Amino acid sequence: MIRSQIRQMGVGVMALMLLLTGGMAVDAGVTKDGASKYLKNVQKGNPNLKSVGKITFGPGGLLVVADPAKATITVIDTHDLGPMKKLTKKISKIDVAVAASMGVKPDDIKIEDMAVNSQSGKVYLSVIRKTDNQPAILMIDAMGKVKNFDLSEVDYIQVALPGGKNSKIRNITGVALASDRLLAAAQSNEEFANKIYSIPLPLTHGTSADIYSAETYHVAHRRWETKAPIQSFVPYSNKGKNYIVGAFACTPIAKFPLDELQSGSKVKGTSIVELGSGNRPLDMLTYESDGKEWLLTNTFRFHWKKSMYGPSKWWGVRVNMDYLDAENTNEEAARRNVKQKEGPDGIEIVDQLSGAVHIDKLQKKEIVVLRDNEGHLDLEIAKLP
Repeated sequence: MIRSQIRQMGVGVMALMLLLTGGMAVDAGVTKDGASKYLKNVQKGNPNLKSVGKITFGPGGLLVVADPAKATITVIDTHDLGPMKKLTKKISKIDVAVAASMGVKPDDIKIEDMAVNSQSGKVYLSVIRKTDNQPAILMIDAMGKVKNFDLSEVDYIQVALPGGKNSKIRNITGVALASDRLLAAAQSNEEFANKIYSIPLPLTHGTSADIYSAETYHVAHRRWETKAPIQSFVPYSNKGKNYIVGAFACTPIAKFPLDELQSGSKVKGTSIVELGSGNRPLDMLTYESDGKEWLLTNTFRFHWKKSMYGPSKWWGVRVNMDYLDAENTNEEAARRNVKQKEGPDGIEIVDQLSGAVHIDKLQKKEIVVLRDNEGHLDLEIAKLP
């Protein structure tokens, strides 16, 4: 059913789905010189990041970087266009090498996020050095060598994420480049703290995003909530309509309509799946297997002292995207069977995500995993079911 819907949605949405599933860029606007269709009024120099948080890749080597301290999104043309050279083996204790590249010990860094360039296979990390709060973007090549990505002279655009009246952004919890817009999720200090941002293409330096306040029904708590931010999300299109599909702590997966909204308006999400209380989703992506589309998320179990779903407090689950077709849910959202590895049909724990602190799509059914190993972090490629 998902496949037939995608065929009906046209070329623009197909480009979006390719983006979501790690497909190579096919848009004619993406050239060897970068993704000119996506950027306007490109600057040359240092974007002067005050912090780094969530990161993701778009077509043509575009790296999207969230800067919570400045409440901005920076898109950098890395000119990293391949050829593809993926990791040749598992890199044990990569956190030691990352810390050494910043002149400190592993306890003195915080790896905020990981993104994989599906054109070159290189792994990018956003990292904060705790000793002086210095942000950095680091690259890891196929052999596991760690290198600083020099930000002193790059091609970039920067867009502001506005707060509401008398408010400010506390954190940016997700970023994604869709076929027609850049999307971000954030948390402010307002009553409606959960924010969604939309920035139309081409992304123009110096502009400001449209802002929506989001309200979500938390199935486990049996109430509507406005303060809990989206922890991770993917763009999604179905039957000609555009949505954000996001996951929250404790742990509903909900979809939010994006069409025909005015900046500053409030939007209600529809909770479609409940993964279980006591968990916080970390990353989210989609992939295809056996003719089905799956939504995949790795999750941190913060109630791990009470009970664990496997050998690690980091675990993961996949959800058949047919669940997204549901129109009238919330209280009736499908609930994962927390006492079983599978159930209900189309919701399954994924063994490959045990210990996964960060994940990102490499190609087709391959992901790169930054995995906990007794307090250290290993970097490896895993195949999805």
